[in-house]
Amino acid sequence: MGTTKKKNGQTTTPAQPRAPIARAAEATTSSSNYLNRDLSWLEFNRRVLFQALDPGVPLLERVKFCAIFSNNLDEFVMKRIGFLRADQESGDVPRGPDGLPPSAVLAECRARIADMQATLARCWDNELVPALAAHDIHILTYADLGKKERKRADEWFNRNVFPVLTPLAVDKGHRFPFISNLSESLGVLLERDQTDTRAEEGPSFARLKIPDVLPRFVPLEEGDRCSRFLPLDALIEENLDDLFPGLKILGVTPFRITRSAAPEKGEDDENDDLLEQVQEELHLRRFAEAVRLEFNERPHERIRELITEELKLETVDIYERSGPLEYRDLFELASLPRADLREDPWRPVTPPALADDESDIFATIAHRDILVHHPYESFERSVERFIAAAARDPDVLAIKQTIYRTSRDSPFVRSLIKAAEAGKAVACLVELRARFDEERNVEFARQLEQHGVHVAYGVVGLKTHSKCSLVVRREGKGLRSYAHLGTGNYHPDTATLYTDLGVLTANTEITGDVIELFNELTGHSGTPRYKRLLVAPHHMRRRFADLIESEIKNAKQGKPARIVAKFNSLEDRRITEHLYKASNAGVPVTLIVRGFCCLRPGVPGLSENISVISIVGRFLEHSRIFHFAAGHEDPVDGEWYIGSADWMYRNLNNRVEAQVPILDREARARLQRMIDVQIRDHRHAWDLRADGSYSRREVPKHADPLSPESLGTFETLMRDAAASRSEPD
Repeated sequence: MGTTKKKNGQTTTPAQPRAPIARAAEATTSSSNYLNRDLSWLEFNRRVLFQALDPGVPLLERVKFCAIFSNNLDEFVMKRIGFLRADQESGDVPRGPDGLPPSAVLAECRARIADMQATLARCWDNELVPALAAHDIHILTYADLGKKERKRADEWFNRNVFPVLTPLAVDKGHRFPFISNLSESLGVLLERDQTDTRAEEGPSFARLKIPDVLPRFVPLEEGDRCSRFLPLDALIEENLDDLFPGLKILGVTPFRITRSAAPEKGEDDENDDLLEQVQEELHLRRFAEAVRLEFNERPHERIRELITEELKLETVDIYERSGPLEYRDLFELASLPRADLREDPWRPVTPPALADDESDIFATIAHRDILVHHPYESFERSVERFIAAAARDPDVLAIKQTIYRTSRDSPFVRSLIKAAEAGKAVACLVELRARFDEERNVEFARQLEQHGVHVAYGVVGLKTHSKCSLVVRREGKGLRSYAHLGTGNYHPDTATLYTDLGVLTANTEITGDVIELFNELTGHSGTPRYKRLLVAPHHMRRRFADLIESEIKNAKQGKPARIVAKFNSLEDRRITEHLYKASNAGVPVTLIVRGFCCLRPGVPGLSENISVISIVGRFLEHSRIFHFAAGHEDPVDGEWYIGSADWMYRNLNNRVEAQVPILDREARARLQRMIDVQIRDHRHAWDLRADGSYSRREVPKHADPLSPESLGTFETLMRDAAASRSEPD
């Protein structure tokens, strides 16, 4: 791990490349006033990497962050490197507002990726492996094993590994094999016995895939408390003679390839059968071109050349590095039963309004809107309960829900099927084009249809990214509607790992808008008129622009003015220009942006009233919150929205998104508390500089140890939630 440089009480991660600083005299439309989205995203992943480097993070959590960083990087390479390569080949014309040509972005991306991977490898080799050993978790080489352990490992190989291995030869009779995306393989160079008539053809090559169905760390002891492990690839490499009897092994080199993810379809693409289109895209993606080839240090030169030639890759697409090729394997180690080496477990509390499991959830929602905050508050006992209760309730006539991503054994799918089988009208919008979840969503769509659920696939040319559910219930002599709108997916697993917000409401204006939204998604309609919801692509952009302009007007008139927004990414040029204008009018703008941010904060004459912070730590910050003072001194009296959209062009123009106003004053106060905690955080917060680099905050020396400055966002909000717990531990 590199050292950090202290400056003004803050730390800066070393050797961060810097983009040119915007000039104050330039108009807000100048390309130098914008950061590049891809380089900014890589800086986000650098902040994730820092969690692995930070000795203050529990050891197995550091191991987990190694895997998270690597997983993030894999997705970036699949989605963005392939995209940039295609842009470079088609003319190298700048696309983003930063004005950088794809070739320049590609070169800088590759340099930063290589730098971060080298940092990760040093951390793993020099810090984490020794630290694990110090805590009796040993990652060994074959040479480290004693005679008895070698025998035990070889026997395990013969029983569990050898039968599933399939060596694929490459010679005149065998073509170079297809190598699947993100698979780890061994390249083996072989020489035949001179008595073999084929020996004159020279050395031959074979590819051996490391099986995905086996544990990547072979336990060398019995029982759950095993403390000695041998990487699976090392065990296979030591037993190659069994796979190639009679051949001399000249060289062995592990390698891994990454293929480009298929580009998203544009707005003008139409297909009468979206299900068929997505299945075709999945097939094509499997055979997409390779965009990255990874080797360990000092690969066998002939093997390296052969694979590079077959995959038609250039030198710049090849990465040679120390450490594991497949850091995602470390999720196995991170899950070891060592509570002493990870964060104390967190059990989400039941929202106080829903503490009585026997109470009528619909009566509770009808009485007052309920704001839920996951994972601090239980997703299962709020959102899952809402849909499950609707499926059981004989007075519920209809249920409608959007599914963008969900778990493989989704309780929502089960509840919708149960409701349909009970004769209720059930409709589900399944977004088939959710990147990397397409195959799973195709399965869900078919499963739902087979059980009588009306399945729709959304609006042609638009992804449906809104997170909403609607329940229509017979009450008295009429019908009453209930809705849930949130910032995150209906995914029970990520609800324990991501921070998200949702509101359960029976407000007739909001539920009326949700009815309109579902009619648009599942049927044919013109442009709906929404009373309360901000819906993209119809009027969300315009409404956000109006809200910013209103703050500018108030600032000029001497009224209270401020903008606070929390989301995942900021890339939209027009929104950024509005924010620059607000800054120049004297409006304080605070942005909490977890991921990439293309706005340059703190530039005199351009954005000196804008600050941008990023929170990275125990949970993935995923909630979207938007606040505008609207002339009120007390933030609780201003306007507040939560919803599914970031301030990105795709969210505002190419997706169906929904933001819902928070009308309950107590709920607004809770949102203000969340924002205040994150702004004060000095444990997990990073400040964005105008040059695109980030500085990590330090806890002030004399800070109250129980304050957000000292505890940070996650611990503070867990304590807040625990204080509201209405049930015994």
